[in-house]
Amino acid sequence: MSAHPEFGELNNATLAALLFELASQLHIERTQRLALQAALTSKGIITSVAIEAVDADAAFREELGNAADQSVSKLLRVLSESPDERVPLRSQASHVSNGEN
Repeated sequence: MSAHPEFGELNNATLAALLFELASQLHIERTQRLALQAALTSKGIITSVAIEAVDADAAFREELGNAADQSVSKLLRVLSESPDERVPLRSQASHVSNGEN
């Protein structure tokens, strides 16, 4: 595979790491969501219909989009991290050079 200027050399190991990270996050998020829904509905706090109705809320959809963007940014770390653990990630490097933490 060819090098992408922002992500460096893309190889099968890097792509596999990204795929496994995605699968892991998906499984965790799905399990947590289902457990939360089951707990809330079993206690009568909320109904399944009410949970589905939240999807029509514009503010919730915007928050959801922002959360998705943040999640994707975290996943892209797999492609942009240096294999040397002593080297900061690009997003951290600017803070280190500015003396921030």
